[in-house]
Amino acid sequence: MKLNEEKVTRAILSRYTEKFLDNLDQDVIIAGAGPAGLTLAYYLAKAGINVSIFEKKLSIGGGMWGGGMLFNEIVVQDMGKEVLDELGVRTRPFEEGYYTADSVEAVTTICSNAINAGAQVFNAILVEDVMIEGEGVCGVVVNWTSVEKAGLHVDPLSVRAKIVVEATGHPLEVLKIIEKKVDADLYTSTGKIIGERSMNAEMGEKTVVENSKEIFKNVYVVGMAANAAFGAHRMGPIFGGMILSGKELAEKIIRKLQSQT
Repeated sequence: MKLNEEKVTRAILSRYTEKFLDNLDQDVIIAGAGPAGLTLAYYLAKAGINVSIFEKKLSIGGGMWGGGMLFNEIVVQDMGKEVLDELGVRTRPFEEGYYTADSVEAVTTICSNAINAGAQVFNAILVEDVMIEGEGVCGVVVNWTSVEKAGLHVDPLSVRAKIVVEATGHPLEVLKIIEKKVDADLYTSTGKIIGERSMNAEMGEKTVVENSKEIFKNVYVVGMAANAAFGAHRMGPIFGGMILSGKELAEKIIRKLQSQT
């Protein structure tokens, strides 16, 4: 069969359009495809929740992708290992209570699990604003990352969601939009983004799970974004807490959505 270039283009355009149209009104939209966002998407999709991720970079994985200072290995402890075992990510014991995993395998395997469970990842698309209805957020405003980088004046598109999750990590891109544009306080002690503290892996691993919760009406934080928003410590290339925060937040969101039905 002779290859027809026009059919290739038609296939890409029609299938992508179909995919995007199917994700215009979601239960949950996650901004950021790092380890916490991907893990969250997996558990939500597994529970039958309609969930999409918008990732501004071409690649997925966030801080996990590069391991520690581009040494593509990560460390998890016992509870993080349990989640990686469930997802099929291979780990190796290092010393008692410490396990390593290949960061590239971890990212791609978690992402594959999330997509196979029913989540949809849109890469190279950024969240540039939120939609407001009443006192809460009801969706996001998205555009191509290349449009922002080129400084072009191109109007974005909007996508509705019952819940929006800030999972952009250190930058807190969604919360900064809300803080700047919405005349209301965040659910922090100051009503504003507090900002992350210097590294303390022991404390950061604990608080990242505790802080993964609602921070504004219909808006939740997960992973490093949670610690940065609530003023907790960063933890470096140990990722058990990040993964567990995704699992923990999934349980909270599932309960919230079930209570609304």
